Amino acid sequence: MVRTLWTAASGMTAQQTAVDTIANNLANVNTTGYKNETAEFKSLLYQTIQTRTTTANGANKPIGAQVGLGVRNSSITSHFTQGPMSETGTNSDLAISGSGFFAVRAEDGQTYYTRNGSFQFGLGQNGIVLATSEGYPVLDTAGNVITVPATYNAANISVNTSGQLFYTNADGTTVNLNRTIGVFQFSNPSGLLKLSDSLYQVSAASGAAINEATNANVTKSKVVQGYLEASNVQVADEMVNLIVAQRAYEMNSKAIQAADDMMQQANNLR
Repeated sequence: MVRTLWTAASGMTAQQTAVDTIANNLANVNTTGYKNETAEFKSLLYQTIQTRTTTANGANKPIGAQVGLGVRNSSITSHFTQGPMSETGTNSDLAISGSGFFAVRAEDGQTYYTRNGSFQFGLGQNGIVLATSEGYPVLDTAGNVITVPATYNAANISVNTSGQLFYTNADGTTVNLNRTIGVFQFSNPSGLLKLSDSLYQVSAASGAAINEATNANVTKSKVVQGYLEASNVQVADEMVNLIVAQRAYEMNSKAIQAADDMMQQANNLR
């Protein structure tokens, strides 16, 4: 009976993790560039009660008896499917259509990656800088901070689908600023370490960042100006998953109650 209690308890713990993951998805349904997550599970060790050759009369028995000892969370996997494009009309807002990530440099000097293209043009020490709402500068294909002369009007800066920056003069002529927004891919994006502010960090599981500008073996992403990539969370699917997790949690609690009742009956035997 004690084994039943611990097995059902592990199921309740696992389903609580699933509910926590679903709640996080629903909380970020309006977060730009957010990717929905799924809790994955695996079984625990099995206890062998009877081997396949053990019988009362010595006859050959091909199938043994093993009892599972519960479940545990194995991973929480992010699904990097494309989110819907939302038009903003702001020239500093950028969305990626494809598998790429923007690169930004944080205060600690490290490079992080994001799908959130809600950027702003701000005045820096060396000119106008394209940065996140937290002030992290966006990097170009060479890993340098994207800056343009301070005399330029940020409203006249445009970005094409390849990430190249252009400036429109007062006479209507367009000048190439020789700056290209860096877009990077990963062999296993689900292996990226999740940080706050919609940032991701490279890990051994994700592999090194692949620069789309220098690698011809990857499918190039498209940068779309004036749009933001919305969250790919599907509320209806999450609500169904929430119901399933709640029912599984309830069934495990019923198993604990049933084991407790059986132990009570055994203790009351005379």
